[in-house]
Amino acid sequence: MQYNKLYSIILSKLENELPKHIEYHNAQHTENVIANAVAISQKEGIAEEELILLKTAALLHDVGFLQSHLNHEALGCDFAQKNLSKFGYNQTQIDLICEMIMATKLPQTPKNQLSSILCDADLYYLGGDNYEFYADLLYNEFQENGILKTNADWQYRQIEFLTTHTYYTKTAKEERETKKQANKIKLENKMKNQSHKKTKPIEIFQDSISVVVGVILAAFALKSFLVPNHFFDGGITGISLLIHELYHLNLAILIVVFNIPLIIISYFSVGKRFAIRTFLSVVLLAICLWLLPSVDITHDKLIVSIFGGVFLGIGIGLVMRAGAALDGIEVLALYTLKKTSFTITEIILGINIVIFSIAALKFGIETSLYSVLTYFAATRTIDYVVEGIQAFTGVTIISGKSEAIKYQLVNELGRGITVYKGERGFLPGKFDVSSECDIIYTVITRLEMRKLKNLVYEIDPNAFVFANTIKEASGGIIKSRIKH
Repeated sequence: MQYNKLYSIILSKLENELPKHIEYHNAQHTENVIANAVAISQKEGIAEEELILLKTAALLHDVGFLQSHLNHEALGCDFAQKNLSKFGYNQTQIDLICEMIMATKLPQTPKNQLSSILCDADLYYLGGDNYEFYADLLYNEFQENGILKTNADWQYRQIEFLTTHTYYTKTAKEERETKKQANKIKLENKMKNQSHKKTKPIEIFQDSISVVVGVILAAFALKSFLVPNHFFDGGITGISLLIHELYHLNLAILIVVFNIPLIIISYFSVGKRFAIRTFLSVVLLAICLWLLPSVDITHDKLIVSIFGGVFLGIGIGLVMRAGAALDGIEVLALYTLKKTSFTITEIILGINIVIFSIAALKFGIETSLYSVLTYFAATRTIDYVVEGIQAFTGVTIISGKSEAIKYQLVNELGRGITVYKGERGFLPGKFDVSSECDIIYTVITRLEMRKLKNLVYEIDPNAFVFANTIKEASGGIIKSRIKH
């Protein structure tokens, strides 16, 4: 095997032919991986012939970058199959080298000792003192290739990768695992410090304007539409309106009184800032209800129910965008959720059923039904104000060309993906025919659905795509405008 001759040719190609933006997967990285593989092999007791095969796999594991950063492992394996026989390697040796190269594809899948060594050598820097240096190079490369858009995305991805990564050899575990964990903790602390930075004055001003406008609109909806026509809403606002109509108590005081216990709960269950902002918003609403004059705009029940709900929804939505709430019903639902097996949606629905049932008994079914319409108009308006038209949709894609689809989703659509390992086939009349495939799942806005379909069907017209609306989501890197 003419390894030294091959080494000179490949290193020359990597040094002279790689695009300039490939800052991490360059010739220096290849030399580092070879050196790491040799160091690990010496402690793992690898024989001389196996060491040459390992060094060859390390030399070629990123040669695919000369053509494309997409699926570069397969390109490197293809290069090995076409060229290694010219340098004295037999087919068995070439197949073993390809197996090692493909094992480095993330998530790594080593099936033998040599593949385990190469996988650890490739990511040895994760547990090194120079981790930040190499991570910065990789970040620059990812940005140039359109894989990442923001530094925050990169921070999240690093932490997630360090959390799930595993070293396979005893040598790497002993020498690198402790430092790798230290690097992860350092990153987590950095993210934590960034998230606790003081809010900028411009953000405070914007949030304050949003709260003031939202409170005024909510007060206008209550005093000009709902109260004069004896209509109700759901949640704490609905309870306050119901008590106000039954016992003629001051609505401003009722809203504050009913919200205070929930604000206290939110202090411990949601956060201090959210609780303080909610308290100030509720007090401001009470002041507006107290001072603003009533304007009897209309008695048309349909107009009252729809536009009363719309103005109320706009007001509540603007306050929510500023990281507060005018109605503590979701806090109550969140608290109750911990004590029962019901979902938040079921708890809120149950409370509202009680409110509208009492309204039907005391004020008539017609008033109750119009109040339900008001509640519906308000909740739909809140959704649009808080999330705009960016309601999230979960999309599952099954295709035999999953690699190209994954690349397009991440780099063209700018969305993160999750991949499940599965099988496709099992068609009527061909039940015994199947093949392994990657099942791709991603979350998009509904406006992106058409673009996603176009991207997928350009690659694979026979791809199976189905979507579902996401009602509740938490965690991950999904952007949220509600700031607690």
